[in-house]
Amino acid sequence: MKLSTPIEAPTTVADLLERLDGIPPHRIRLRPAPGTAREEDVVAVHDHEGLLCELVDGVLVEKVMGYYESRVAAILIQLLGNFLHQARLGIVAGADGMMKLAAGLVRVPDVSFVSWSRLPDGQVPRAPIPRLVPDLAVEVLSEGNTKAEMTRKVAEYFAAGTLQVWLVHTDPPAVEVFSSPDQSTRLEEADTIDGGGVLPGFSLSIRDWFERVERG
Repeated sequence: MKLSTPIEAPTTVADLLERLDGIPPHRIRLRPAPGTAREEDVVAVHDHEGLLCELVDGVLVEKVMGYYESRVAAILIQLLGNFLHQARLGIVAGADGMMKLAAGLVRVPDVSFVSWSRLPDGQVPRAPIPRLVPDLAVEVLSEGNTKAEMTRKVAEYFAAGTLQVWLVHTDPPAVEVFSSPDQSTRLEEADTIDGGGVLPGFSLSIRDWFERVERG
């Protein structure tokens, strides 16, 4: 799949919605005009309005996450952080961790793991939107996410060089583990996620994960 780049502005609202895979209209920003947005606009909206946006085809798309979904991501960050403190394989970031996957394409995974070998000079980037591709990208699904939107995201992550993508469902708890855009395994609450070659030595019971979400 070819990664997104800014293209000419859509001619109609219907064209815009189709181009963005059915994303709900309330998440699509009209300023700057669709087709003209750039990385600087992503940073400006974050700095001045406190909102997270992704940049797709020259359009700012708001990233919406509910409290419960945020809690699910936070517990995973804690567990991964504890593991990585010992394993020293790389770093984990949360839902503010904006990444430029390609020219004109900014994504904001809810949780991301980046190995040390992928970090420029082995250093944590200071730029607000670094050119960075995660080894693992995790998206916790919210009510406003469409199937087409997530299919596109998964394909974009792999096209950029991501090794594994997790789509996390919260009701009931389940995780789709993608090893490529068209190959995935669905793990249910009774299953355990194996970090495999991406996070060797890491394993996580989905039931334990969500029990921590509920009880701390």
